[in-house]
Amino acid sequence: MEKFSQFRDRGTQIAPFLPINGSNSTVQGAIGLFLFAFRLPFFLCLSISYFLVFQWLPIGSFIRKAWLWSILLSSGVWWIDLQVEGVRKGSLFKKSNKLPRPNTVILSSFNSPLDAIYLAAIFDPVFTASYPTTRKVEHISLFTAILRAFSKPCLSPPKGATLHTVASLLKSNPTRTVVVFPEATTTNGRGILRFAPSLDTTPAQIAIFPMSLRYTPADVTTPIPETYFATMYNLLSRPTHCIRVRIAEAIYNKLEKETPDYGQLEDYHPEGSETDEETRLLSSSSSDTVTDEKSPLDGGEQQSRLSEKGGEALARISRSKRLNLGVKEKISFVEAWGKNKR
Repeated sequence: MEKFSQFRDRGTQIAPFLPINGSNSTVQGAIGLFLFAFRLPFFLCLSISYFLVFQWLPIGSFIRKAWLWSILLSSGVWWIDLQVEGVRKGSLFKKSNKLPRPNTVILSSFNSPLDAIYLAAIFDPVFTASYPTTRKVEHISLFTAILRAFSKPCLSPPKGATLHTVASLLKSNPTRTVVVFPEATTTNGRGILRFAPSLDTTPAQIAIFPMSLRYTPADVTTPIPETYFATMYNLLSRPTHCIRVRIAEAIYNKLEKETPDYGQLEDYHPEGSETDEETRLLSSSSSDTVTDEKSPLDGGEQQSRLSEKGGEALARISRSKRLNLGVKEKISFVEAWGKNKR
């Protein structure tokens, strides 16, 4: 893949947009084909019935979560390796404040359509889509979140999309968690991209939990758009899959003043005790939409303090590196990949 070397991070030489292909022998290939043919009817039946029927019925969150777990089990996801930062083994039930809960925010990695299914099966959250050119987010459904894992990256929201601040979504959904994918596009899980500024509208008192999801085998990640069949085959043809979930300690948006009106975050000002540099970082992301192509929110090196903290936490728990790559580079990569395939 030397022809795509320009899309490697210069500092680490990590290529987060290249697909990961599993190696199979002839015997493994035959077993995989059998497993795919055997699991496919169950997987499609469970998935189609949920998204067409059961998600619209007033059946309660417990039954919906159980159905989503059935979808994961039918695809071979039998093992979940969960680790929570700052919690000893066997004492998690005593540390409920270390886990995401209603009226908090999950800062999640974005590698695979399984991300959304797992988060829905555990937390039943409000899903959002982030964009590098705006601080606001788009409220999306679980099915749309799954499709976004296969979608081409976008710098700006689609025409006609309704945007919200994170704070307004928390206010309108007080009993649920809000999930933000600040990388704004999928990777192969080998690095952390530059964040979109979507976290910057989170109120100062709201806990933000960085969460990393990594997969073994890693070929169920979808850095290449529209790889529907290949991803489904990789998912259903493996005997088992393991999801390694890492949750960091909560971080807070300390540059935002607390206010009872969640809908007016654009009028916030930094605390008087903050330094001039922090004031400059906050003011650089104060506008909702960024129009200058050279703006820090659209491909530059400068990010808000909260994005820096979130990126560092996500890189730490996932044991990966932060990269100086983002959505703009992913768009260029997808164009180059398409030309190479043709």
